[in-house]
Amino acid sequence: MTVLILTSEEDVTADMVVLRLGEAGVPVVRLDPADLTNGVALSGEYVRGACRGHLSVGGRLVSMNGLRSIWVRRPGNAAVKAAQPSAWLTEESSQALYGMLRATDARWMNHPDAARRARHKPWQLHLAQRTGLAVPATLITTFPQAAREFAERFPDLVVKPVSGAHPQEPPRAVPTSRVAPDADFAAVAFGPTLLQRRVVKQADIRLTVIGDTLLAARKPADPAAHPDDVDVRFAPSVSPWLPADVPPRIAEAVLRYLREAELAYGAFDFAEDADGIWWFLECNQSGQFGFVEMDTGQPIAAAIATWLAMDGHSGHARAEGGRSATC
Repeated sequence: MTVLILTSEEDVTADMVVLRLGEAGVPVVRLDPADLTNGVALSGEYVRGACRGHLSVGGRLVSMNGLRSIWVRRPGNAAVKAAQPSAWLTEESSQALYGMLRATDARWMNHPDAARRARHKPWQLHLAQRTGLAVPATLITTFPQAAREFAERFPDLVVKPVSGAHPQEPPRAVPTSRVAPDADFAAVAFGPTLLQRRVVKQADIRLTVIGDTLLAARKPADPAAHPDDVDVRFAPSVSPWLPADVPPRIAEAVLRYLREAELAYGAFDFAEDADGIWWFLECNQSGQFGFVEMDTGQPIAAAIATWLAMDGHSGHARAEGGRSATC
């Protein structure tokens, strides 16, 4: 049984997991949907109640019946590297590839439908509240007056994008920024704006969850840092990430979050305040983990490899003539 990894060629984070799977003797196929029709081919046959599917990657033929698990890591848009790319070809190729893969018995990390839903920040905030995580007061609005009233109630605010990275090529990270006390919110009318109460951080927390495995890392905040340095990705670093224990209440809540989100993997970001409260900021369903593993030595790649290598199949249904009824 083979593990299929959907990601770009230059994904170093995926390399770490491929290495672990290789050490365990688990067959792996790495495929970037961007390469469809340009080094990658597919075929699916649906005849007399049975279906069969195959992928060809770099000359290697793989049966879709033989897929153990599928890791959707950082795949490119389908067929964008084709000899004559087009929006039509991308849509056709995406429908074909993901449609065939959805028909397999493979386990997903994470299923495309669940992953698409999980990317929506408003939905994340609602789910975090429902599962018992502390969420800073947040407003997403295009009403300038609503923004002004929110700022009166919570004078110390940050602003961040609703969608995450800016969609340029390659994507550009948009930093979380502190809102000036005299901010003019008139521009809110021109696009949804996410305002959130600033948490005065003692530390940043990255909690990586793989199935039921929880691995937390903590980066202490610099006591001398400027109050405007609110985004750990861009603030000066004075400490490496360090392993941290997960409070039982947080562990219970994040596992419930993943169950309700139907995710097998999630990278949670929290801000820890002076009282030790972990405030939920977001859950990235395909978040990076290499930087945490390098600092802490936590076996995140090995945990992902173990999950992907697990046998989650209960057997294949059979059609007449002994043909598999699944692709």
